[in-house]
Amino acid sequence: MADFLTDIQTLRRRAREHIEKGPITDSYGADRDRVIAVLNEALATELVCILRYKRHYYTASGLNAGPVAAEFLQHATEEQDHADRIALRITQLQGEPNFDPEGLASRSHSEYDASTGLLEMVREDLIAERIAIASYSEIIRWLGNDDPVTRRLLEDILAVEEEHADDLLNLLQELG
Repeated sequence: MADFLTDIQTLRRRAREHIEKGPITDSYGADRDRVIAVLNEALATELVCILRYKRHYYTASGLNAGPVAAEFLQHATEEQDHADRIALRITQLQGEPNFDPEGLASRSHSEYDASTGLLEMVREDLIAERIAIASYSEIIRWLGNDDPVTRRLLEDILAVEEEHADDLLNLLQELG
């Protein structure tokens, strides 16, 4: 048995202590309240992105609107999955996901956009994805090894956000 592992009797005793904390054990190294606050900002960011993509999906018009609108809808669906996964993680950390529309825009890292031109929509969505990429990258570094589950969740989301940015860059080049 490796020296760094806690003996089984100690693990069993610790598991019985503070059972009301569910998955939060003494080995959780992060500031749980701060992680929940940061995740609620990420949740707000995803919700604003959903709304922006949905608006762009429904208002996209013009010769190239069909395939671009389809991309907006796909991104909205994937952002909804991100929001759901973040909200679930908040509850796993015994926090409350903040879905309150009051202050949603101010809690979000990205901005809502009401562009009317297809090219402008794509450009604004690319900017929002770049904000999300920078934000999630920073949070992942901040978490380090203190909360590997949240870090892994955000790494998965980050990979999709980078894919979105790549998709939007390709659209921007095709439209521009």
